[in-house]
Amino acid sequence: MTFRLSPIALVVALALAGCSGETAGDDPAVSSAQNAAEGTTISAGSPGTTDGPEAPLTEAPTTVEVAAGPSTDAETVSASFEIEIWADNWSAVYVDGVLVGEDSVSITTERSFNAETFTFTATYPFTVAIEAKDFKETDSGLEYIGENNQQMGDGGLIAQITDSATGKVVAVTNASWQTLVVHRAPLNTDCEKSADPDTDCRFETFEVPADWASPTFDDSTWTAATTWTAADVSPKDGYDEIDWDGSAELIWGADLEVDNTVLLRLTVAG
Repeated sequence: MTFRLSPIALVVALALAGCSGETAGDDPAVSSAQNAAEGTTISAGSPGTTDGPEAPLTEAPTTVEVAAGPSTDAETVSASFEIEIWADNWSAVYVDGVLVGEDSVSITTERSFNAETFTFTATYPFTVAIEAKDFKETDSGLEYIGENNQQMGDGGLIAQITDSATGKVVAVTNASWQTLVVHRAPLNTDCEKSADPDTDCRFETFEVPADWASPTFDDSTWTAATTWTAADVSPKDGYDEIDWDGSAELIWGADLEVDNTVLLRLTVAG
């Protein structure tokens, strides 16, 4: 037999149930609803109710600030390096815009062929910039003017950079260097034996760019260095005092005789 309560009786029954000792919190379904209303977070993928202990809540990652300290990353730790360089005739070396050394023999000295070694501290990546000059007596680009051996001089440069701690060669001169020639002479090479080369020989100079040795300087419009053989340059007086890495090459502008002052740059990535 089926009993049906009238609408009024049903309302009274529900009211009486609410007054009993049983609370809504004892009902898992109601408890879950209350938790949700109160902002309780349940970890993703966890059921709302379990037969065991409640699963721990998953919280958003927190950024932890760590005090600065020594780093083992080779690209962020300063290291000591040495650069060995030989130039015909003179050079000055900058690292990240700071002069670290220049040839001890003046550019005004004829036959000033010698090797130099400079040490510096840097952090990868660092930029090496070199100003290189071939000896010339005047803007004519000639040397030994008025003598029987009056001639156009020829230049050349070779260098290698070594990590002082490891002994590893980390950079050498080769075609990957960028170059800008800022003095060229003579443009008319037939003036080489002129009795008045300062009148007869033509030359051109270019302004040295501001901050050209800075690591932020844009050298993308410069040209790649030209590599030359020892037979081309005939290096001497100091060249053989250095044990050159097999990959190190003599470099200069595109013309050994006409290009008299050359700026060179390379960024060493590490």
